Amino acid sequence: MSFFANKSNKASAIDSLIGAGTTINGDVNFTGGLRVDGVVKGNIKAVGDKPGTLVLSEIAKVEGEIDVGHVVVNGTVAGPVRAKEYLELLPKARVTGDVSYKTIEIHVGAIVMGRMIHEGETRLLADKVIEFKPALGN
Repeated sequence: MSFFANKSNKASAIDSLIGAGTTINGDVNFTGGLRVDGVVKGNIKAVGDKPGTLVLSEIAKVEGEIDVGHVVVNGTVAGPVRAKEYLELLPKARVTGDVSYKTIEIHVGAIVMGRMIHEGETRLLADKVIEFKPALGN
């Protein structure tokens, strides 16, 4: 069993592995931690009451949507990535699709071909809206 330490210094166990040379055709739903060294042609989603951890190695390839709490990418993704909590794009990360995140870390060399969308507290933004009134004419 290997461990991944995220920025909050909490260790998340990686208890599942899709190894190099393995191709999965279909969706992958998991709890806990998942490391991918192979190919997934389908969506990857963390299920359960805790945010999952997904680690894609530099040889990993995903063709589909990713919807996971904590995501670390150093491989290739063709599809949107949604990291509900934390996203780390390592130097060999190649993402073709929109990326949404709450907190992000991007290393030099990572490439995203899509929109970067911050999923913050939209409620707080609505409280800070200031209404502009038109100036009175002469």
